[in-house]
Amino acid sequence: MGAEDAVPVRLERDGDVVVVVLDRPPLNLFDESVFAGFERAVAELVELTAPGRPDRARAVLLEARGKVVSGGVDVHAFQEIAEGPDPVGRGSALWARLLRLAQTLEDLPVPTVFAAHGLTLTAAFELALACDLLLAAQRASFGLVEIVVGLTPSMGGPQRLAERAGPARAKELVFTGERYPADVLERWGVVNRVLPDDGFPQAARALAARVAAGPTVAHAATKRLVGTAVRDGVRAADAIVPQVSGPLFATEDLRGAVASFLTDGPGKATYGGR
Repeated sequence: MGAEDAVPVRLERDGDVVVVVLDRPPLNLFDESVFAGFERAVAELVELTAPGRPDRARAVLLEARGKVVSGGVDVHAFQEIAEGPDPVGRGSALWARLLRLAQTLEDLPVPTVFAAHGLTLTAAFELALACDLLLAAQRASFGLVEIVVGLTPSMGGPQRLAERAGPARAKELVFTGERYPADVLERWGVVNRVLPDDGFPQAARALAARVAAGPTVAHAATKRLVGTAVRDGVRAADAIVPQVSGPLFATEDLRGAVASFLTDGPGKATYGGR
């Protein structure tokens, strides 16, 4: 099967982690096939991470094959909209569609990790910002370079950058259209960890496996509390703590961890995600 016929986005299973793989050589450009591939993959992730599922995935890892994570969006997609009928309506529909994709990924009830091993531009960077943790190899770099085609990033990137790095940094990154190295974005709080190039894929999978092995229901509560605090304020998050954290006392993971703590000391508990 030729590269043009290959599935550009696929899911793989690695224990409790489900891995989303972007594989569209040579540059992993986002076109209709990639957007649709991510939509199908994320819809499947909703099912695979659903509470109560016997083979539930307890973390999600996004990674890419090839030299770069992505060279960005195939500009022909924008040309087709701009030069066709009803560009405003079709452009608005595209952004609404892609925002649903980012939000669905963001709302998954398990930890999500993005592994950037190289250049990560535009839509790929915006998907990374919708994940809980962003890991980068030392050689990785990032950019929202939509100004080169007269756009602003509209898949959620500017607002999620503002959440992580503040409004001034978000505007700087978008206004300049520059590429920023991983260590700079780590200092800004956009990248969680910069890891050595050698062994990066293995290290990223190891961290995903580590969070997958944790108390999955408690992790979902953490995601909801942090998301509420960021978007609605600390007091709004405080207000939902009883309904979000109270039910944790009924989980098998909490009961087992408390018993393990009292019997064996801290750090010995194992979790089943229930």
